[in-house]
Amino acid sequence: MENLFYNLLKKIGEDPEREGLKDTPKRVEESYQFLTQGYHQNIDEVLNGAFFDAEDSHMVIVKDIELYSLCEHHMLPFIGKCHIGYIPNKKVVGVSKLARVVDMYSRRLQIQERLTEQIAHAIMEKVGAQGVGVVIEAQHLCMMMRGVEKQNSKMITSSMHGIFRSQMATRSEFLQLIGTTG
Repeated sequence: MENLFYNLLKKIGEDPEREGLKDTPKRVEESYQFLTQGYHQNIDEVLNGAFFDAEDSHMVIVKDIELYSLCEHHMLPFIGKCHIGYIPNKKVVGVSKLARVVDMYSRRLQIQERLTEQIAHAIMEKVGAQGVGVVIEAQHLCMMMRGVEKQNSKMITSSMHGIFRSQMATRSEFLQLIGTTG
C-alpha cells in the first residue's frame, strides 16, 4: 500500500522524495489501516459478552456517538453522530459496546444508509432487543469540498426494527428524546 501512495504522489505531480513528503506514503498507509480496521473486527468480539440482566424493559438511548467513516464512492470522510435506542428483552448491553459497534461498522468504506442499517441489525440480533432505532446525522466531505460544494448540508438516515417500527408511540418517544422530529 505504501508503494501505491508513493506512486499516487508522483501521478498528481508531486515529488515523493521532497522533505515534507518523504514519509507520507507510510503515514497514509497507517492512516488507512486505522480508518478501515472494521474489516478485521467481528461483532461478537466487539460486544465481548457484555450482556447484563435487566429487570425492566424501559427504553435505553445513547445519543451523539461520534462517527467517522469513508464514503465508498470517493474515499473521502463523512463525519457525524449516531443515536441508538433499544428496548431490552431481559438483557442490556454495556453502554460502551454500542459506541464500539458504531466504530466497527464505520471503520469500513461505507454509504450512510448501509451503515445505519448494519448498526441497527447488529444490535437487534445480538442484544435480542424487542426493538431498535438508529438515526445517523452526518456531513459528507465528498459533497462539501467537491462536486456540488454544499457546505451546510447534512444527511439524516434512520433504521427502525421491532417495536420501533410497529409501534408509532415507541418510535415517536425515541425521536423526541434524541431531539429530532422525523
